[in-house]
Order: sequence, then C-alpha cells, then structure tokens
Amino acid sequence: MMESGETGKVKPVVGLFVTCLVDLFRPSVGFAAVKLLEAAGCTVRVPAGQSCCGQPAYNSGARAQARAVARTVLDAFAEVDYLVAPSGSCAGMIRYHYPALFADDPADAARAEALAAKTWELVSFLTDIRDMDLSGARFDGTVTYHDACSGLRELGIEAGPRALLGAVEGLTLTEAADREICCGFGGTFCVKYPDISGRMVADKVEALAATGAGTVLAGDLGCLMNIAGRLRREGRAMEARHIAEVLAGMTDSPAIGRAEGEV
Repeated sequence: MMESGETGKVKPVVGLFVTCLVDLFRPSVGFAAVKLLEAAGCTVRVPAGQSCCGQPAYNSGARAQARAVARTVLDAFAEVDYLVAPSGSCAGMIRYHYPALFADDPADAARAEALAAKTWELVSFLTDIRDMDLSGARFDGTVTYHDACSGLRELGIEAGPRALLGAVEGLTLTEAADREICCGFGGTFCVKYPDISGRMVADKVEALAATGAGTVLAGDLGCLMNIAGRLRREGRAMEARHIAEVLAGMTDSPAIGRAEGEV
C-alpha cells in the first residue's frame, strides 16, 4: 500500500482510527493527528466504514456483539499499511484483544492477527516508527502528563510522549506524584463503580494541581474528559488537552471541558 510522494519518496498509508470519543466530543484531536501523521511523511486515510473498536462490549462480556463491531474495523482497515489511533485504549484493544476475540473463528482469526500487527497508538507510532522531528513546535506554558492505564500498562508508552514534549519550544514539563495511578475512568468502570471512580479522580486532580502546571496532557480522551470534569466541578483553573493538540500546535480551541456541552 506504500505510495510515492511528490519527491518520489515512498510514503506509508496510515488509516486513522478516529475513536468514538474523538469523533463525538473532540474532533480537533483527530485533525491534530492527521496533521502530525502527514508531517511525519505519511499518507493519511480516514476509512468511512470504521466504528467503535468494540471494547465496551468486550469488557462487559458481550463477546458476540464485540465481534460484530470488530469486524467493521477489520473490513475498514484491511488495505492500509498501519492503523494508528490517538488512544492507547483503542490501540490496545485492537492489538492485544482482537486476536483473542477471534481465536475460535478461523474465518477472521488471520485478519485479526494481521490488523493487530500493524496497529499503533499515535505517539508511539510517531516516535518508534517515524522518528518524528518536531522542530518548530511551540507551546508556551508548564504542563504535566498523565500516563493513561492502557497506554502505559498494555503498550508500554512512557518515554515517547516525554521525548516529543521535550522538543516543543516554550514548554516546561513537571511530573506529578504517582503519575502512573489510574484516574478512575476505566471506560465502563466509572459507570459501574461511581463512588470509587470519583475518589480516584479527586486524588488524581489533587496530585496534578500540586505540580503548579497550567495544563494536563494525556494520550487518551476518556481520561482527559474524566479529569477535566473534576477540574471544572472543583473550580480549578488547570486545563486539559490531548497531547496531539499541543504537538500539532492546534490549541486555539477551548480546553476539554471548557466548551459548552463538553463533559
């Protein structure tokens, strides 16, 4: 699927997995991802047939429904070199759980394995596959970074985001205490166990605020919406943004949770 660019250099074709939350609540993250991927020398496609990755059904034990949803993803991204998602949660689902989901389905097992092998979270793709050069990127302010559970624990994403942020002019990164602790979102976890989830995000916001940073960044919109909601309810001035928005220089839109109707 590799394509030749204007200079004749071969460019990988990347299928952007937009994710449900980005599509419905924060499209600017998707546009930022496209900008970054193109800057990294990729041809970007956004397959119209894509859907949810199926994780909510999968985590709830509804395997038949999860397989039905996942097949739309298998179909939509069959003809790209890479599937890239601005979400460690969705990328982890496709990379690690699709093969298990279709293990007893010979018709789709091979397709699931093939898609899993070419699936990447956005930041790890930019650092590990494309060796992204962020020369000229700028963000004036102090930020702290939240390590989302799926990205950190499933995909091992930790150094990459910090390396990219370190190349952004004007940006100062200050780390929070217990930065690896869950924010309490956990997909359906926050719905099933609201009291526990609420306590976890309250502790998370306290730790983030203690850094003195003006902005918290992360690679998963679910975490950011959860954190932003708590920040707003507590009347804190700290803003929440997806790391892609900062890396792409697309921070003109209101922070997450500050726009009317968000969170």
